[in-house]
Amino acid sequence: MDHARKAIFNMFGGEPLSYTRFSLSRQPDGDNSHVEMKLSAEDEEGIENGGIDHLHTRPIKPRNNNRHLCCVLTGAALLFLIGFLIGYLSFRGRIQAMKKCEDGVEPCHSYRCTPESDDDTPEPEEPAPEPVLYWGDLKSKLSTRLRYATLGDKIEPVSSDAGSPGDENLANVIHQDFEKFKLDKVWNDEHYVRLQTPGSQNVVSLENPSEDLEIPQAYVAYSESTAVSGKPVYANYGRNEDFYQLLQKNVDLTGTVILMRAGEIAFSEKVANAKKMGAVGVLIYPDPADYPGLGDHTSLFGHAHLGTGDPFTPGFPSFNHTQFPPVESSGLPRIPVQTISRSAAEKIFSSMKGPDCPDSWKGKLSGCKLRSDSNGRNVTLRVNNELVEKKILNIFGVIKGFEDQDRYVIIGAQRDSWGPGVVKAGVGTALLLQLAKTLSDIVKIDGYKPRRSIVFASWSAGAFGAVGATEWLEGYSSSLHMKAVAYINLDAAVSGSRDFRFSASPMLKRLLEDAVSGITVSSTDLRSTLARKEVPFRIDDAAFPFLSYSGIPSISFHFCDDGKGYRFLDTQLDNLDNLFRSFTPIAELENTIRKAAEIAGRIALRMTHDHELYLDYESYNNKLRDLIGKIVPYRKEMQNMGLGQQWLMVARGDFNRATSTLTQDIRNTDLTNKAACRALNDRIMKVEYNFLSPYVSPKDTPLRHIFFGSGSHTLQVMLDHLGLLKTNRSAFNEDVFKNQLALATWTIQSAANALSGDIWNTDNEF
Repeated sequence: MDHARKAIFNMFGGEPLSYTRFSLSRQPDGDNSHVEMKLSAEDEEGIENGGIDHLHTRPIKPRNNNRHLCCVLTGAALLFLIGFLIGYLSFRGRIQAMKKCEDGVEPCHSYRCTPESDDDTPEPEEPAPEPVLYWGDLKSKLSTRLRYATLGDKIEPVSSDAGSPGDENLANVIHQDFEKFKLDKVWNDEHYVRLQTPGSQNVVSLENPSEDLEIPQAYVAYSESTAVSGKPVYANYGRNEDFYQLLQKNVDLTGTVILMRAGEIAFSEKVANAKKMGAVGVLIYPDPADYPGLGDHTSLFGHAHLGTGDPFTPGFPSFNHTQFPPVESSGLPRIPVQTISRSAAEKIFSSMKGPDCPDSWKGKLSGCKLRSDSNGRNVTLRVNNELVEKKILNIFGVIKGFEDQDRYVIIGAQRDSWGPGVVKAGVGTALLLQLAKTLSDIVKIDGYKPRRSIVFASWSAGAFGAVGATEWLEGYSSSLHMKAVAYINLDAAVSGSRDFRFSASPMLKRLLEDAVSGITVSSTDLRSTLARKEVPFRIDDAAFPFLSYSGIPSISFHFCDDGKGYRFLDTQLDNLDNLFRSFTPIAELENTIRKAAEIAGRIALRMTHDHELYLDYESYNNKLRDLIGKIVPYRKEMQNMGLGQQWLMVARGDFNRATSTLTQDIRNTDLTNKAACRALNDRIMKVEYNFLSPYVSPKDTPLRHIFFGSGSHTLQVMLDHLGLLKTNRSAFNEDVFKNQLALATWTIQSAANALSGDIWNTDNEF
């Protein structure tokens, strides 16, 4: 600054700049002169550089006042000019920024874009950071909001037939409710499907003499519509092991009408097993041992399609049947099927003159017989069901994620039923609506920002074999396996309070274990007993097509009073009164529904909260180890065929190494890096899908999962075939088994390769 001042002063002809460092005191002789320390520019630089001051003292000469005043005024003018230029440029820039905001050239997020009415207006304060909701906070908020919800009041008789005007009205109500809950988007999905409904009355009768036993209330959808007659044979639950016992007793099943009791497996599996044995018809009744208190004249509703979805568009969505060539699912039974009451079943047993059935088959009906001899009476079955084409609506609502919006958890429930359907559809629909409202409030009001989206789905035609859900899966099959993280099924989630059962993909069991923590059943913490509560997936479970057709990890769970489920399900007695009778006191119903909502809510929130997807991909190591353990005892038999077990073990080992590598990659990755985290999660999501066999057609064999699917490609069918080497060698086909083993081995190896990540990370020894 001193250099600048000196330069300005010299420019106007002034003397070399000097200034007074200090003044001497007034001299005794009265002289007013001052002594001044003068620094030349060189001296000043020397001081700054650590040099020695040179002091010069002299009397100060009188200054030229005019010249001094001129210098001061010139300097002030120069400073004013510089300040004016700086202010003008700043003001012009601010005006241009405001104009861009007003013209929409750039977003007006800054205070710079706000016109100032006063130069003293303070700048706006930065907004406070939004609170972070940790997992414990989310669980607490979910519990709090459900604590004050009245879920029991929302359960009403559904009684809407799929595709009926009542079903469409109910769909519109759910659509409006989703909009009231302020979901981010609500939409409909429309399909035209073929459903089977009763035509003229179906009749079951005895011959010689002719006697009508029953005109049943219910019917079995997708039964063959025809009339047949044959000797009755009792086959217990109609499982494979039951028919094997009949063969061991030399019971001829060709041309017979098979009588079975409901339970253990789905209707469609019972019918398929009977057809394989040469039966011409099937009758199914509810035994008092499995359906206590059901009544003597009550029959069950069900379907006989060994598959899911519309059986007349297998593997592709139903949108307009007039555009499709005639095609039918291979899972259709081709024989007539009818359900009857236990009263009619007792009359059939009384007409059979053969040997008694085994003690373990007797149930609680009197006079149980195994078969009818030549003196017994034939049974005649006449089925008159009709195929009709109906429009069905699936209703969807979504809470969009804030990071991976195109990855979503799906929560679904069917709303249609045969009969009142309070447990079948009413409970699930009530839970679906409450969860949509509760989770929306947690996001919109409590400030939770889910990383991934949550989709709420109300399905139609669920009673006919998850038709609505399956048609949606078929419509988006090319993308859903890459986007859907998991499916949570709410159907029949509450029918009692004293027991709990679940079916799940292995990848979701650990998450379920965490979700039930702190929830009690019969005064026992559910988590401690969860391992004993698992039951295998049934083909009539609505979560089954998500897992076995689309390769999406899925889960169903049920609060019930015993492991066999709700005795009024799929009957006209599935009403509110019977549901209320299952709970004492009635307040326990409300409490149990809240438990179900909390479990489903925790699963959904956890899947959208964590950076890493909460999917236990390592669980399939145990499944593969069990497979190897079942094949090892046949080592010698396989060697005799020229087959070894080496390659299957190598595939299993590669999968194990791939899971270990993925676990290590997750540990070594900064999961806050969105791109890196998404890449890891995509590898996790592919695990379930890669267990869908690529060697069978989705059209001919839709349920392609090698662990949970249906068909010759599954590991269980391969093991059953291998077991023939020790039980029935003549039925074993070596060529078929070699093909099964090769394709199963390579499917597992392909899953291991995909899980490893990039192709240069695979360790393929084949």
